[in-house]
Amino acid sequence: MAASPLHIIFCGTSTFAIPALCALMEAKNMAIDLVITQPDKPVGRTQAITSPPVAIAAKEYGLPIAQPATINNMSIGGTTPDFLIVVSYGQRIGDALLALPRIAPINIHPSLLPRWRGASPIQHALLAGDKQTGVTIQRMVAEMDAGPILAQQETPIGAEETAEELHDRLADMSAQMLVPTLQKPLQEKAQNETEVTVCGKLSRNDGYVDPSTMTAEYIHRRIRALVPWPGVHCSIEGQTVKLHRATLEPTEKSLPLQCAESTVLFITRLQSPGGHVLPADAWLRGKQQRT
Repeated sequence: MAASPLHIIFCGTSTFAIPALCALMEAKNMAIDLVITQPDKPVGRTQAITSPPVAIAAKEYGLPIAQPATINNMSIGGTTPDFLIVVSYGQRIGDALLALPRIAPINIHPSLLPRWRGASPIQHALLAGDKQTGVTIQRMVAEMDAGPILAQQETPIGAEETAEELHDRLADMSAQMLVPTLQKPLQEKAQNETEVTVCGKLSRNDGYVDPSTMTAEYIHRRIRALVPWPGVHCSIEGQTVKLHRATLEPTEKSLPLQCAESTVLFITRLQSPGGHVLPADAWLRGKQQRT
């Protein structure tokens, strides 16, 4: 006789959550009863009303979807899932929802908790120059990212790896970890509270750099961490530009940028205000033509 499936309510919004949703759908003994995601909202210059990535993926699977403005104000109904799984949802989950599942409320967090609890762990791992990061699956508690660890996997951070690249790798890693964790009895390990670091939301001000006071390595880390959001801006030859890619080693067509402590950053892709993202040599030719 086949075992009864584990029933799941899945809460997620961004692209980071999609591999985990797909892994659950492909598992033989998992049943997603409901997907909760953020409401549709205006996006981009045209402000076109757009569904969150998880809503689009859930519709492709034919899953029931709820999009409450505030998740803690919604009524789930009479169902009692085995698991409430939260991946990159974007709102705090209240006590009533945390108490809902029969087995546990589960969260996937893209860091090696207790390092980088909070809203931007991928970016802060890069900003801090961490050599490794990873994925933690935790039992959710009322305090943000403070629940006991159920599974954890490390991965090295590449010397040139960007936040976008690391985001995708960790999302895939989380999907590979999730189903095996749910299928076996949960084993909890308390977080070491003496090792906690916390990161908040990023703002546009985080992206402004000053080569006269910052080293090449420091700016390089910020470019890797903060592109595309909130972006990295600095002044080059009297013009404020957006830096998209750089390296600490010279390349044939890069633009050398003198930085603090006699260090040099080699810009490979950048963008003038209102212009396109260009290779550094093309940007220089365009600037010379304009002057």
